[in-house]
This record gives sequence, C-alpha cells and structure tokens, in this order.
Amino acid sequence: MGCVIAGGGPAGAMLALLLARSGAEVTLLEKHGDFLRDFRGDTIHPSTMQVLDELGLAEELLKLPHRRAYSLTVVSDAGDIRLANVRNLRTKYDYITFVPQWDFLTLITRAAARHPNFRLLMNAEAVDLIREGGAVRGVRYRDPSGEHEIRADLTVAADGRTSVLRAKAGLTPQDLGAPIDVLWFRLPRDPADRADPFLRVSRGRLMVAINRGDYWQLAYVILKGGYERLRHEGIDALRRPITELLPWLADRAEQITSFDDVSVLTVRIDRLRRWHRPGLLCIGDAAHAMSPVFGVGINMAVQDAVATANLLAGPLRHGGPIPERALHLVQRRRMPPTRITQALQRVIQNRFISPTLSGDADPTRRLPRDLTAIPVLNGLVARVIGLGVRPEHLMAKQV
Repeated sequence: MGCVIAGGGPAGAMLALLLARSGAEVTLLEKHGDFLRDFRGDTIHPSTMQVLDELGLAEELLKLPHRRAYSLTVVSDAGDIRLANVRNLRTKYDYITFVPQWDFLTLITRAAARHPNFRLLMNAEAVDLIREGGAVRGVRYRDPSGEHEIRADLTVAADGRTSVLRAKAGLTPQDLGAPIDVLWFRLPRDPADRADPFLRVSRGRLMVAINRGDYWQLAYVILKGGYERLRHEGIDALRRPITELLPWLADRAEQITSFDDVSVLTVRIDRLRRWHRPGLLCIGDAAHAMSPVFGVGINMAVQDAVATANLLAGPLRHGGPIPERALHLVQRRRMPPTRITQALQRVIQNRFISPTLSGDADPTRRLPRDLTAIPVLNGLVARVIGLGVRPEHLMAKQV
C-alpha cells in the first residue's frame, strides 16, 4: 500500500519525490488547487541546494527566475553591519537562493511525476486517520466530489503547524514561546534601489526587506498581540514606520491602502515530544514549527524529508507495516538539530528582537561594523544559516 503524505509543502513534496525515486508507492495530498500562495518561506539555503544537486535538479532550479544573496546585512541608524558572508562556506552553492516557494514546489512535484509510482491529488484535504488494531492505516480526505479513503503502510503528516492529522493522533506540540508576529506586504521596487536583502533595525522598530526584482517583499516585525492595536490605529500606523525606517520608500507607502494588503504570520516555536504513532510520522512544521529567524523553515523541512527517505524508503519499497521503532529513528536523528536551531532562534528573539521592539535597547550599538572580519564568528553564523546543524545527504541507494 506504500505511503500517503498529507501536505504538499517542502517537507511533503520532497519526501514524495525521494520515495518515488526509491520505487515505493506514494500518494501526495495537497488541500489547495495550486501552490500559488504569497508570503511563504522561499529562501533556499546551500544545504537544500546540495540536496537538489544530488537529485540532479539544482540547475533546473537555477533556470527559474531567482536572486542570490552572498552575505547578510543589518542596516542600523548608524549604518550597515555585515553579519555573515556565506561564500566562506566553500560549498558548491555558496549563496542563499531566493525563489518563490510555488516554483520550488512545482519543480519538485514535476520531478516526482516522472515516476509511475507517484500520485499527486490536488484539492484533497486530509481530514482524519484510518485506524485498525491500534495503528494508523491511512487517511480520509475530502475533495470537491466528497470524502474518500486511502490505505497505506505509512501515513506522513506534513500538513503544517496547524496539522489536522497530528491533532487526530492526539499529538500535542510543546509551545516554546515566540514574542513576535510578522506583517508581510509588498511595495514596488525602483531599479535605483539597493539590490541586497537586509534587516533594518532601529530602536522600537524592525523590518526585513527582500528584493523580488520589480517589488520589495517587506516584513514588519511586531511584538506578539500588537496587530489588533495597529489595526485600531489605522493603516497610517503601518505606513509611518515604513517611511521612517526606509525613507526612500516614502512615496510608495501610500500604495498600502488597507490591512487587506497585509498578511499576518503568527509566529510559533514549538515541537512534538513524540513525532510518531504506529503507522504515522510527523515531519516538517507538523513536528516542529520554526521562527522566521535565520529563514531556515524550508531547509529544516527538506532535511527532515531526506532523513525520512534514507531511513524508511527500503522498508516501504518491500511493503508491509513500518515498525514504530523505525519511525523513532527519524525523530532520533532530526530532534537534535531541531532543538539546537530552535534554541538559537529563541536566543536571537529574546536578546535581540524583543529588546529592540520594546525600545529598551539598541543591540546593534555595540556590534562591530563588519562581523565577517572575525573568521570564527563568521564561520559559525554562516554555517548555522547556510548548512544547518546536521545537513542531510541522499544515501547512495536513493540517488
């Protein structure tokens, strides 16, 4: 019966491709009719580029419209601060690739579709689990024609931080706390604007700017619970910090006409203590929600998928239920990098972001102008962001 995966995001799509390549039967359920949703994570880090290279897909991705960032910059009131230079990683792909997530997912699912043992069902929302003899044996899903069942040796919940299947299995994530939320929006970009992505920091204010070619994708970071207050004050309460932080965008800020032009990301950091039940495995955001800090969400999801395929493709290819001890091997491998990455994200949130937004301090004031000149520090920051704590690689039998 193979594997059924709920959720066509980076974790689910990549796992489906890897399992299909291995010869296992796999069905991927995606609840939407396409992948076109704005303001999703779309930073492809060197660790993911390495996986794509091992799959023979890196050059295909680089043929898509994309932008590259070789360094990370903070823009303070006193000027630019260079945080890290990713070139120092000395990897084949020594840059961060910015590509819309829908293009990335289309690339992955099209590659999976080259294998006859892969099936993609769009507009198919997983709504419940099928249980038999104390184990999960598939999913119930709903599409425009009604409700259906798929039976499988393994069910994978990759349906995001509000995972339906995780809840149906009685798995509850531990909330580790996140003091911030993020407001995403876009403004036109002028060719004369600076080209690199950057983090703009000022006492009480913080904004991320990502160059999308003809527009800026902007993220205004606010303290948790601050969105309703902002809405109550009116749209000028958002336009004002834009013009104060980025004066060269002042003539464009008026194009945000209402909060309908804004997407709100409720930031969470959480993780499951147990990622599995008999016949069920959670990966990606369903197992651990990541903060936007470091922009590693896609890359953590892809690493989960690679580890899962490395450990489970063989048993799935041979058929029959997957022992729960095999599912636990995935958690045992991926839990340490999850813990460490989330711990680092919490340090940045609590010691840098929260003091900045509360106006209590200006954490950039004591920083040197160029941290890349400190080799040990630059190497550590670049590695955490670019490669992660435990980068995964395809085992030989998967390639």
